[in-house]
Amino acid sequence: MARLKNTFWHRNKFKLSGLLLIFPIYFLYESLQPPEFPEVWESKSVGQLELALQPMNNEPPYAHHEDWVKDFSVWVNDGAVKNIRQAYINIGPRPLPLNQLEQDDVGILHGSESLQHVHAIASPNFSASDKVWLTLQNWDGSQHVQSWSLPPQWIGEQI
Repeated sequence: MARLKNTFWHRNKFKLSGLLLIFPIYFLYESLQPPEFPEVWESKSVGQLELALQPMNNEPPYAHHEDWVKDFSVWVNDGAVKNIRQAYINIGPRPLPLNQLEQDDVGILHGSESLQHVHAIASPNFSASDKVWLTLQNWDGSQHVQSWSLPPQWIGEQI
């Protein structure tokens, strides 16, 4: 008959395995807590639509498939999304031309009738001259551009 040694491991392995079973419950609880999003920015008119932007967080832009992007939700307060042919968002000193935006799928709005999502094209850090630019084209070919100022705490943030 084998003799067991009275070691820390032999005395506490049952308790340690019970502790390992409790960890997933803690992580499940943490994952079910809703994140806190920043406030929705003011609503502005863009062509026939009334849109409001909401950043997903106040963090600096992140690298996404060889591009720097910042995530936004775009709330459609008034108007029909079906009238939009294409819409893009970029962050910079001026809006990017539509023919340059069409070259890639980064920065394009996508989503449902009431809420759109976008990975806005950005640089790794922001300057005081930067704004959030929304470029929209309707099916009739008309183009509309609108801008929002960046929050002061975003300016000068380094990665």
